[in-house]
Parts: sequence; C-alpha cells; structure tokens
Amino acid sequence: MTRFALTLEFDGGPFMGLQRQAHGPSVQQAVEEAVLQVTGETVVLHSAGRTDSGVHALAMRSHVEIAKEIAPFRLMQALNAVLRPQPVAVTACEAKPDDWHARFSCTGRAYLYRICNRRAPLTLEHGRAWQVTRPLDADAMHQAAQALVGLHDFTTFRSAHCQAASPVKSLDRLDVRREGEWVLVEAAARSFLHHQVRSMVGTLALVGLGQWRQEQVAEALAARDRSRLGLNAPAQGLYFVRATYPDEG
Repeated sequence: MTRFALTLEFDGGPFMGLQRQAHGPSVQQAVEEAVLQVTGETVVLHSAGRTDSGVHALAMRSHVEIAKEIAPFRLMQALNAVLRPQPVAVTACEAKPDDWHARFSCTGRAYLYRICNRRAPLTLEHGRAWQVTRPLDADAMHQAAQALVGLHDFTTFRSAHCQAASPVKSLDRLDVRREGEWVLVEAAARSFLHHQVRSMVGTLALVGLGQWRQEQVAEALAARDRSRLGLNAPAQGLYFVRATYPDEG
C-alpha cells in the first residue's frame, strides 16, 4: 500500500465543496471516482482544507492510499486523463511515508481572496472573484486587518455551522493590497474556522467602502458575537493557495 500525496487545482464553481456531499457533486467524489477508474480500488481522499461550494484551489494538498504498484507520474497523468473535462487537475503527485497525512501533518494553510474593484461587469473572471463596484480603500482595509492578527477568540468571524471545538485561533498574517483594479487579501494560519476568511474579508470591505471605522473591526472581534459581523464575502473570490508541512521546508 502506497500513500500518494496529490496537489489539486480546481474551480469550485460546479461543486458543492471539496468534501463529499449527499446533495451534489464534490471534488472529493470526482477524485475518488477517478482513482477507482484508474486502479480499480475504492479510496478515501484526505485533504488539508475543507473548501465550501464555490471556493477554488490553486494547490490543495490531499492524499490517497493505493495498493496497485504505479509510479507517481503515471498516476498523475492517468487521473488527469480521467478527470477531464471536470475543472479538477492533479498538478503534482509523490509517494509519502505512511505517517504523512494531508490534514493532520499540515502545519500551515494560506488563502487568497480576490476582489475586482471596478464598475464594468466581469467577463473572464466571472465566478472567480467578488466584484465591488464602489471604490475601496485598500490601505484602510490593511490597517484594520492588523487588529485580527494574533491569538484571538474569532466567534464573531465563525459560521454558526462551524464544527471546530474552539473559536480560538492564531492568525499569522492578514494583508490587504491593491494591484490596479484588484484588491487582494492574503491570510495565513495553522488552521481556520468555517467561513473565517470570508467573514474577515467582508468586514474589511465595509472599512474599505467607508461604512465602518477601522476601529470597528477590533470592536467586532472583542464582542465575540456573530451578530456583530459586518458582512460575509461570497465564496467565488476565495482560493486555497498553500499548505505547508514540516518535511517540506
């Protein structure tokens, strides 16, 4: 039995999320069915993150265990051939030790949120970004975001359906910058609560629009009350971009 680490890129638009769902297609189902078709084996896909419906990934780390002898490159090529035309691709594949786990061995996760700040409708980026037509002050958003960095109780920024045992998380980084018509939000932490990134981005957008004072973000955090949340940003602007592991530097 070989444990294969897969790096997945996917467009979350057609899926109900990464994890299997009873009410619609998922990335997990697509990959597991591809493995079955390639190897004849029923496997379970384990992943570093649990993205929601509409959320994308540039490099989601996952793993499966396969009994059949197959080289990592050949497995990757075969899976990609079967996965077409679904918007899921295996961009890297390697054999890992039996104690390596895509989720439990992961020591860091990073997300990118993309806001297109223009009046003209989205065409090429439709479904892959949040469009905000009114001008955003990215500098004000960045300054307000720094109140969320560090160890905090993130109850205000946590989904009511979150299954995490504790709302306390340590946020390593939350940066906001403008690149032309794009406002980009980068978040990094060991782990995140359900909807945490989208909730933080939505609230920061209110600061960027001038509807909230910068200090209100810190006040909302301190309230530890979901009803104090400003706004939950839509899923289509969120991307899982990186998972880090101790053995990979």
